[in-house]
Amino acid sequence: MASTERSLRMEAVVLRHSNWGEADRLLVLFTREQGKLRAIAKGVRKMRSRKAGHLEPFTRVMLLLSRGRDLWIVTQAETIESYLPIRADLERTGYAAYVVELLDRFGYEEGENRALYRLLTNTLERIAEEEDIFPAVRHYEIRMLDLLGFRPELLTCLGCGAEIKPEDQYFSGGQGGVLCPRCGSRDPAARPISMLALKFLRHYQRSSYAEARRARIAPAVRREMEAVMQYYLTYQLERKLNTPNFLRSVRQSGDPTDENEK
Repeated sequence: MASTERSLRMEAVVLRHSNWGEADRLLVLFTREQGKLRAIAKGVRKMRSRKAGHLEPFTRVMLLLSRGRDLWIVTQAETIESYLPIRADLERTGYAAYVVELLDRFGYEEGENRALYRLLTNTLERIAEEEDIFPAVRHYEIRMLDLLGFRPELLTCLGCGAEIKPEDQYFSGGQGGVLCPRCGSRDPAARPISMLALKFLRHYQRSSYAEARRARIAPAVRREMEAVMQYYLTYQLERKLNTPNFLRSVRQSGDPTDENEK
């Protein structure tokens, strides 16, 4: 779709918004047709605005955009899916915010990526509907890294090239994946990873979502998998994410049974 067109109809997910001027909002969108872009929603902070409810974060919408001088302008907005269970539950809101933050941080304005768009909408649907959110979030992390060219190596030692054996190993963010015990002990930045955590990360990497979610993973291994992924994502971004701290605070203030231990 040519970006020179004056008016475009696009399907999108609202990643975030911020106030712009006296009554407008600046939207960061991930669109099905053109990837990540920014647009102005004029007048949506006014009490009588009809578009405001369609342009909240995590909402899947159909938009009509007109080209302004510097940014696209939203002229029409219609909700396709609002994912209401996400908005009704603080922990689900936190996980949705995490998914959106990852895409926002990793996803540059590089044009159409329909596979990534489908991954985003499927993951938001799973967070909204499924009791156990852990598989949806871990699968999203692994698949997003694949689609954006940051796939971690989990089968072969990145130090010596040897095939990884069924034993505890090391994981290096700097080298981009797993190291055998001998190579890992020489890398001061590498961190240990258990045989089980590596096994299940491999399973998620090579499996469909339906296959991945059938795996029964102990709470301690889930926590380790989450920690390894956070370490790797933070290393690639060269900065910390905001939403993991929010999620931790929600868990601590809510039920003592962590969502990841279900």
